[in-house]
This record gives sequence, structure tokens and C-alpha cells, in this order.
Amino acid sequence: MRLKKLIMHLIFCLIPCAIFSQSTIALALPVVTLLDIEPTGTFALNFTSPTEAGQALTAPADNTTKWVNYTSAIVSGGLTRRITASVNQVIPGVNIRVQAAAASGAGGGVLGTSSGLVTLSTTATNIITGIGGAFTGTGANNGHRLTISLTVNTYANLSARTNTPIVITYTITD
Repeated sequence: MRLKKLIMHLIFCLIPCAIFSQSTIALALPVVTLLDIEPTGTFALNFTSPTEAGQALTAPADNTTKWVNYTSAIVSGGLTRRITASVNQVIPGVNIRVQAAAASGAGGGVLGTSSGLVTLSTTATNIITGIGGAFTGTGANNGHRLTISLTVNTYANLSARTNTPIVITYTITD
């Protein structure tokens, strides 16, 4: 009887036994392209008149309150994305400039690279390039801080203006 138990034990130990189950899941990862400028709202950039004859206008202080936030999921092997900026109108004698800082904050992935200081026109110009699968986080202090500035480029072309609305359009594209 002991021998029989020992033989049975040996047989069960030598026979591989595998019990398993499988599940199949369906996974969807959509292509995503989202862009936002935070915080919302307008701001003013106004030149200051000189106080002494012969002095130049004083350019307004740069605005650094705006941030570019984006989410990007690209197709496998697809092109990286870029963000462009343009204005609705050019003011004669004035350069409207923007510079995106390096990405900072709560984001991750392949965040874009700043194109440096760019003078805007009515034609879209790259301000951030090389965006892959990435997200910047939301709101101020996440993403790329924008520095928006005005400079005089040709005094001969200047003419007085008040409250002239300039719209900067930002676009994310492949």
C-alpha cells in the first residue's frame, strides 16, 4: 500500500499540470490634438509718450501672463506637431513679438521646443516645434510660458492709435 502511494505520488509529480484562463481586451488610443491658452482674457500693451522733446517712445513692459497648454497623441510613426502664431493685422512701424519658453510644470512626454523670439505677421510662424506624444498640464504655470512684446521698427511708419485690437491666433498642426 505504501509502495502504491509512493508510485502515485511520483506519477502526479511527473505529469505537468497547467490550469489557466485568458481574456482579450479591446484597446483604443485615439489621435488627440488639443491646444489652449491660459488664462483666458485680454491684456493691454501700450507705448508711453516721452516727457522730453527728442526722446523716443517707451515700449510697454513684456506680457508674461499667458501659457500654452496642449495634449498630443500622434499616429504610430507619424509626424511631430508644431504650434504656429499669427496676428489679424500688422501695425505699421511696430513689431509684435512672441517667444515661448521651454516647457515646465506637470506635463510629460515629448514636449515641444521653442523657436525662440519670433516677430508675428498675418502669416503663421512656428513658435514651438517637435511635439510628439505629450501633455503639458493645464492652466498657468504648466506648458510653455509666452512672452509677448512690442517694439518700434520704423518711426517713419508710426501713426497714433487708441485701443487697436490685435488678435493672436495660435494653431497646433502636424
